[in-house]
Amino acid sequence: MKLSLSILVFLFFQISFSQTIFGKWKTIDDETGKEKGIVEIYEYKDKVYGKIIEIFELDKKHLKCEKCEGDYHNKPILGLNIIKGLKKNEDVYEGGKIVDPKNGKSYHCKITLDGKDKLIVRGYIGIPLFGRSQIWIKQK
Repeated sequence: MKLSLSILVFLFFQISFSQTIFGKWKTIDDETGKEKGIVEIYEYKDKVYGKIIEIFELDKKHLKCEKCEGDYHNKPILGLNIIKGLKKNEDVYEGGKIVDPKNGKSYHCKITLDGKDKLIVRGYIGIPLFGRSQIWIKQK
């Protein structure tokens, strides 16, 4: 009986305090330091995706991704899946792409969790050395 109770308590704490990238994250522009919006990161068919669900600048809420190519061309930025196809590799999510709606370009993407409330989101060309990182903050 004590062993079963111990196992249940252990599992409860593992689930309660586990850190995850899934949820809503406030994006911070790495060049200006301004808060830009909210991206919701979710899992679909064992891959990770991220969708813009809120834009803070009122004059940009109705913009379309004019510089984007392919399926994203002229789609509303609000609701756009900017992260797609990442897979977990130990403590890093990688192997997918991220789109920058500002310039329409697509980059390789790598996401790591920094504590339980910060994400390091890196977009790069070729290897991670050639890229930029943003810090995103977990929303409650």
